Amino acid sequence: MNGGGDGAAAAGGGAGAVGGGADDRLAPVLRPVRAGNGFEEALEQILRILRLGLVPEGGRLPAERELAERLRISRVTLREVLKVLADQGLVESRRGRYGGTFVRARPEPAGGGEDELRRRVRKVDVEDTLRFREVLEVGAAGLCAVHGLSGERAARLRAALDATRDAPLADYRRLDTLLHLTLAELAGSPSLAAQYAAVRATVNDLLDCIPLLVRNLEHSQAQHTALVEAVLDGDADGAREVMREHCEGTAALLRGFLASDADDTADRDGTRP
Repeated sequence: MNGGGDGAAAAGGGAGAVGGGADDRLAPVLRPVRAGNGFEEALEQILRILRLGLVPEGGRLPAERELAERLRISRVTLREVLKVLADQGLVESRRGRYGGTFVRARPEPAGGGEDELRRRVRKVDVEDTLRFREVLEVGAAGLCAVHGLSGERAARLRAALDATRDAPLADYRRLDTLLHLTLAELAGSPSLAAQYAAVRATVNDLLDCIPLLVRNLEHSQAQHTALVEAVLDGDADGAREVMREHCEGTAALLRGFLASDADDTADRDGTRP
């Protein structure tokens, strides 16, 4: 399916509450789609918003009018996209004064986390994804430190860090994502932020299949604090090194679970020497 004529801007007024501001969390993801692929690209972008947790469970997506304007698609095409997401149990539509399209709780992976992890891994080049993520994150940390963050921009980064510090376990991964995405946005390159949002969505798909480990989160949080301090102090080398270590930690955790899954498969198949 795709919506004809979706390369043209939808008619209407300006952006809504989440659009256009300095703290527009959807900006790295929501981009005008290319003519001819309106349905497919709009679906991809809204799925990415859900995978990144940019709108939390129970939260409301921007109004149809705003989404259509920002994606440069017709509202007819947008409604087709939202219907697909509703049929998949990812969003629900509510009518009335306080209605809209709301994000539903994501279902647990079918067949258990390990089976789902193996299924998802078959669809991506894990090593390429992890290395690309490291390049983007280390670069963003260095840029923020070199160019400096002050005033409202520094406050945004501190607020994102504080949110992870106070987060309940179930919400930690979403707020961790927002901290990293905030840093990517503050680097001052919309292209970098968009690429980071895409690769982080892929990483989150894999991380969602492994358990949250308290010891790992404590270490991660200490690195977050050191990272933000280095960035705000203008210590580019320190910021890059902390971020590199942080990315390597996530990569090691994923590789550990993948290696465990491979060992289990070898045991079941009788292929272990």
